[in-house]
Amino acid sequence: MGRAYQNRKESMAKTSDMKAKVYSRYGREIYVSAKSGGTDPAGNLTLRSLIERAKKDQVPSHVIDKALEKAKGGAGEDYAAARYEGYGPGGSMAIIECLTDNPNRTFGDVRQAFTKTKSKIGTPGSVSHMFDHSAIFVFAYDNEETVLEALMEADVDVTDIENEDGKITVFAPNTDYFKAKTALLDGCGELDFEVDEIQFIPHAFTTVTGDDVALFEKFMAMLNDLDDVQQVYHNVELA
Repeated sequence: MGRAYQNRKESMAKTSDMKAKVYSRYGREIYVSAKSGGTDPAGNLTLRSLIERAKKDQVPSHVIDKALEKAKGGAGEDYAAARYEGYGPGGSMAIIECLTDNPNRTFGDVRQAFTKTKSKIGTPGSVSHMFDHSAIFVFAYDNEETVLEALMEADVDVTDIENEDGKITVFAPNTDYFKAKTALLDGCGELDFEVDEIQFIPHAFTTVTGDDVALFEKFMAMLNDLDDVQQVYHNVELA
């Protein structure tokens, strides 16, 4: 599968405005996870991973605490997950994951990003079949056999495993995320995950050229400006 995963933020958080958006998105995701699965990270593996990732991305503690307190209160917005997909500039493909309290508004905003960049929003499944929905774990470790043995004993359906420059990368089906992470921690001890999340990984990449480069940049900028958008996955090879 190769190193065909993208970091969550790419080049975001370069300015205070972009940092605020990153903080907001983490806050919303932590709130939703805590509200649905409990506010104790020890008993909510998704929440624990989110908090660990947020801290690595230098999200202030008060942002995390505020989201947890909001979830404890039981009130607040009722967010729902929404996923949109379609064809971007230059024949590229994109999957957009959102958390929204107004699906009609969010769909209209996302559709506008497609329309204004000569792109086409599709129906569910129109491009996602060209991506693998995978759990990905990257961590420093020196024994690939121990890692593989721990995963096999836990009956994790490992898609791929790589060992490069002292770092192990494990790919597994998204449905095996909890089982895989628990197996890694139980079998390998305390691990510092560089990547610990579920992503859409394209089967193949495409390169946009000419006028499509500016259109693709505009497309991504418009999506990243939307508060409801949590993550954008695409198959464009970035230089």
